[in-house]
Amino acid sequence: MSTATAQETIDVAALRVGMFVHLDLGWLAHPFPLSSFRISSEDQISTIRALGLKRVRWSSQHSELGDTATVAAEPSPAASAPAAPQESPQAKARNELRRQLAEQRAGLLQCERQFAEAARELKHAVDLVVTKPAEAAAHANALARALVDKMLGEHDLCIRLLSDAASDKPSAHALNVTLIAMLMGRTFGLSEADMIDLGVGSLMHDIGKLDLPDRVRHREEHFTPAEQRLYEEHVAMGIVQARKMGLSPGASLVIAQHHEHADGSGFPLKLNTDRMSALSRIVALVNRYDNLCNPNITAKAMTPHESLSMLFAQSKSKFDTAILGAFIKMMGVYPPGSTVQLTDDRYALVVSVNSSRPLKPRVLVHEPKVPRDEALILDLERTEGLGIRRSLRPQQLPQTTLAYLSPRPRVAYFFEPARESDPEQ
Repeated sequence: MSTATAQETIDVAALRVGMFVHLDLGWLAHPFPLSSFRISSEDQISTIRALGLKRVRWSSQHSELGDTATVAAEPSPAASAPAAPQESPQAKARNELRRQLAEQRAGLLQCERQFAEAARELKHAVDLVVTKPAEAAAHANALARALVDKMLGEHDLCIRLLSDAASDKPSAHALNVTLIAMLMGRTFGLSEADMIDLGVGSLMHDIGKLDLPDRVRHREEHFTPAEQRLYEEHVAMGIVQARKMGLSPGASLVIAQHHEHADGSGFPLKLNTDRMSALSRIVALVNRYDNLCNPNITAKAMTPHESLSMLFAQSKSKFDTAILGAFIKMMGVYPPGSTVQLTDDRYALVVSVNSSRPLKPRVLVHEPKVPRDEALILDLERTEGLGIRRSLRPQQLPQTTLAYLSPRPRVAYFFEPARESDPEQ
């Protein structure tokens, strides 16, 4: 039998356990280890539906649906089973809630799996830097390419808070910086080549720290002048590694300039804006933001809202004005991970931001009568008359709210397709 006849397409609504499906998506576009596999659970079906696909290819000869099972390519109403008794309004509401919760969980699970997969790829690349630099560069380029393919393939993207960073701290930091920097590059309309340079440079921006003693890999206030100078050497060490890897000039400049500041107060060369590359100016800002949110000592972490406020209020001179403005617009006034009080006095955790509507994020609201694992995320854009009154530190929340919302001490982000606007609103 030919491949064309062996592989038919089917509506995702008709998927069943046992079907052998083929997902025509690029790497990182779905959470499954392989793009072709036999569906083994209803959870996998929910995940496939959450990908936004209308139809998928499937192979009947590789499927295991049982002797009597048949699947019609387009089932007709006449062939359907007798109509079930009409559901009551209460039953309809319960079923709709279940559907929305399943879709919500599948979307978050997909983001977390993709983050973890990207983090593993990044760690593998870093592990190869010293012994196989060319191979490390190839892995970094492949990961950057995969992210570019995903970002450029979506019309509109949201920045999504993850429930946990499923990786080691260095990988989580580098990946956070990379994802946000590349989303920034997307808003500026960078070319595909520049996006890949931005991605590789971001992924490898701290690669020079491999040559530093552990005690000075993370800058601390108590450093002696000698320790500070040693810490700053990681930039020069990174340039050496970039040359060994054969990285492009654009990616190498990101490594060389990610600690420079627009006002010339950075290191190692005290460059100002005019002498920094555009890609480096993006990474310098995003690197500082993530270090404020995710410092080496967790107790010193600022909330995403506080970090953004500090960058705007106290560090404006250190960063390119246009890039800082675009960053604030993209992340929202209340970035994902911020704990807030709504205008109706309820408390909430910001979980997702669409840059085109930065004041109207999606939030997880503390509803005492609703178990947390059954709480639906509220889209403030679609909720008339409701907004955010103020941002709060987690310590300012009531204990029951703090336990319910569970803000994480470390913040990790990924991206997901933005929901289409409700035509009725």
